[in-house]
Amino acid sequence: MLKSDGWDGKPEKGFMTTPPEDYTRLTPASELDARIQGLRQILSNQDIGGALIVQKADLFYYTGTTQQGWLYVPVQGDPVFMVFKDLARAKAESGIDQILFLISPKNIPDTLAKLKIPFPDRLGLELDVMPANLYLMFSQIFESAKVIDISTQIRLQRAVKSSFEISCVKRASALADRVAAKVPELLKAGMKEIELAGMLESFARSLGHQGLIRMRMWDNYLFYGHIMCGAGAAVPGAFASPTGGAGLNPNVGQGPSFAAIKPNEPILVDYVFALDGYLSDHARIFSLGEVSDDLQKAHTAMLDIQEVVKKQAVPGTITGDIYETMMAMAAESGYKDNFMGAAEPKIRFTGHGLGIELDEFPFIAKGQTLALEAGMLIALEPKVIFPGQGVVGIENTLLVTDTGLESLTLYPDTITVL
Repeated sequence: MLKSDGWDGKPEKGFMTTPPEDYTRLTPASELDARIQGLRQILSNQDIGGALIVQKADLFYYTGTTQQGWLYVPVQGDPVFMVFKDLARAKAESGIDQILFLISPKNIPDTLAKLKIPFPDRLGLELDVMPANLYLMFSQIFESAKVIDISTQIRLQRAVKSSFEISCVKRASALADRVAAKVPELLKAGMKEIELAGMLESFARSLGHQGLIRMRMWDNYLFYGHIMCGAGAAVPGAFASPTGGAGLNPNVGQGPSFAAIKPNEPILVDYVFALDGYLSDHARIFSLGEVSDDLQKAHTAMLDIQEVVKKQAVPGTITGDIYETMMAMAAESGYKDNFMGAAEPKIRFTGHGLGIELDEFPFIAKGQTLALEAGMLIALEPKVIFPGQGVVGIENTLLVTDTGLESLTLYPDTITVL
């Protein structure tokens, strides 16, 4: 029996069981046009003649496809998407008007000349994620242009979601809730963490989970998320998260292991639902029988932090101030040493933006000066890690509105006791 807030696990308004008749997995051309206009404004503000978009997440944002190619956006005039593989699919998926075949990026200058697109004196590139050998290659191809890093400006543009993007994340959030609601049906004492993970991941795939979860941070990766029980959930790791877990081997070093799930221990189900290119991040605590009073008290404290932040985080609020509020509340409730990790060095954030990638702006982190704007999305994740006992806390995908944060993930925040 679920101990929740009256939520019976049945689909409610906002839960997508089957896509509506007018639902499309393609990004509307009008949406792409607005994004390209936003990029042109970035270029104009920095006196940059054009930008070459290469990275897959940014390519998807501006073209609606991830087919291999190079998008050139001049500060004035129409963009051109030069595709190596696959041209037919790129034309079917993207709303960009000018899409053509290009066998090598070395032919970009000749292609621009034929299209009468001016060659830039200053060229914008995504230098935060571009390998050095690609940077050197593009520096030679555009040898007469000065290369300017525009990665931060692109990420800031992407941080404020359109109504279309918000609807995409809402659909993903509804399915994240359905994955959480599946846990009580599958969970049994003695089953292995990885066994539960496999069952839940299979269910998520049946709902349309795309499998791939994109991250921008170099050399970081995530497979669905983390399912961990008891002490294993508190094992620290290299992943940029308050939780790590033992994982299956040192090569991965995170996530579920072969450990058996035991009664009266917190079971962390921290999963990302990836649907049609957009993400929803979602963590809940389950248990087979009651957890200790100390763990229950800590979980309640995390819910209190979340409620305060949901009211505080209105447009104009500085993200670093939200972080300090959360740290102060954790200290006041006695969890300073265990909040967002127990082993040093701890991570220095308590929430992060998300959308096409899992680590987008805004970051609720120490020293951040970015002001919130309506339309931003935040995965807020106050958690307490107790070595030898486990992890409690919460994570929800939240939308910044004029009155505070609106939760797009609706499964009850309290510990679900079975």
